Amino acid sequence: MKKIVKNAEEAVQDIQDGATIMLGGFGLCGIPENCISALVKKGVKNLTCISNNAGVDDFGIGLMLQQKQVKKMISSYVGENAEFERQLLSGELEVDLIPQGTLATRCMAAGYGMPAVFTLAGFGTEVAEGKEVREFNGKKYLLEYAFDSDFAIVKAWKGDTHGNLIFKATARNFNPLMAMAGKITIAEVEELVPAGELNPNEIHTPGIYVHRIFQGANYEKRIEQLTTRK
Repeated sequence: MKKIVKNAEEAVQDIQDGATIMLGGFGLCGIPENCISALVKKGVKNLTCISNNAGVDDFGIGLMLQQKQVKKMISSYVGENAEFERQLLSGELEVDLIPQGTLATRCMAAGYGMPAVFTLAGFGTEVAEGKEVREFNGKKYLLEYAFDSDFAIVKAWKGDTHGNLIFKATARNFNPLMAMAGKITIAEVEELVPAGELNPNEIHTPGIYVHRIFQGANYEKRIEQLTTRK
C-alpha cells in the first residue's frame, strides 16, 4: 500500500463537509500546521473537530474558526482564542468541553477498538449530565463513549515511508493516541526517511495505523507565551 502523498492538499483532498476530524497537538506544540492550512484553503464546512485545544485567533484551528468552518468543537482547553469565545457566546459554535484525561482516554479507547470506558472524572459535575453512572467498589463512575472520527490528522518529528512515526517532546501528548483512532490517519512529518532507517525502539506509532504521510514544510512552531529572565 502506497502511503506517501505529495503534500497537504493531496492528503486532505477527500475530507468533505460535515466530516469529524481529530487534530493532534498540545497547545500550539505538535499541531498539523500544513494540513490545517490546506483545510482552510479547501474551504470545507460544518466540521466537528476533536482537539485538546482550539488554537489561537490567527494560528492552528483558530484559522478554521475564522472562516466559520467548524460546526462543533470537542476540546479540553479553549482559552486564548477570542473568536472561539465570540462564536460560543453567540450560539454559532457548538462546544463539548471534556476533562483532559477523559479526552485522551476516549481517543485511546477508539484506537483500542473499545466502545466505551468508565471514568471517575466528572462525576457530580455538569460533565455527568445525561450520562450513565455505575458503581464499582463503592465508587461511582461515568460511562464515556469512544470517539468516532472519520479522519485523524497528526504531526510527527520523523516518519518513514511505511508510516512509522516518532514524536518529539510535548507533541507526544495527543498525537500518538489520535493516530490510532482515526478511520483514516494522515501524518505530516518534519523529516521523511526511507523504511528501515528509524530505530524500531524509538518508534511511537507503528505504520499500521497510518494511511497517508508526507513531508511538511515551513513550520512556524509557535509557542503561546515566552517568558525569560532579565
